Amino acid sequence: MSRTYDELAGVVDLFGALTHAELAAALDELAYKQGSETDVEALSEAVDAAIEEYYLVEYVATADDRSVETSDPGRRAGEEETFVTVGPAAFPSIPTNAEDLPHILDVPRREVDRTALGEQVRERLAAEVEAAAEDDDEERLERLYDVTYDLDAWASVETDAIREQLVTLLQD
Repeated sequence: MSRTYDELAGVVDLFGALTHAELAAALDELAYKQGSETDVEALSEAVDAAIEEYYLVEYVATADDRSVETSDPGRRAGEEETFVTVGPAAFPSIPTNAEDLPHILDVPRREVDRTALGEQVRERLAAEVEAAAEDDDEERLERLYDVTYDLDAWASVETDAIREQLVTLLQD
């Protein structure tokens, strides 16, 4: 079952945010609705790749974070739960037969704190720029440069310093 990154984002967008397990269940249900078998490994790789390319992003919420309803209401204070949500590079599109997923799965619609999410994504981007610079990965640095513009349009975070660092690295 192949999915484009935008289709993966479309599935997630139906819910606002999903845990990795909830996303796997949604994609499994979607495969069933489309009359195909679920290739768990291929789906996992597609989700990982979509996260790597910023079509999906992870949001880490603590039990104290009331901005998103967790899937485990019994979590203790300070415990974290990771959600997957639509990222800055995505143009979510709803795959065929996906529109009924919110009615089929017992998963609440979640709204993520966009300010906190934007900051988490900015921090991740800065760390990835450092790693790509250390690896001398020019192709990755160029992709991350594009992501700075996506992130600027998507969240109210400042990426000018990261972009300037990328320009310097790419000119060397």
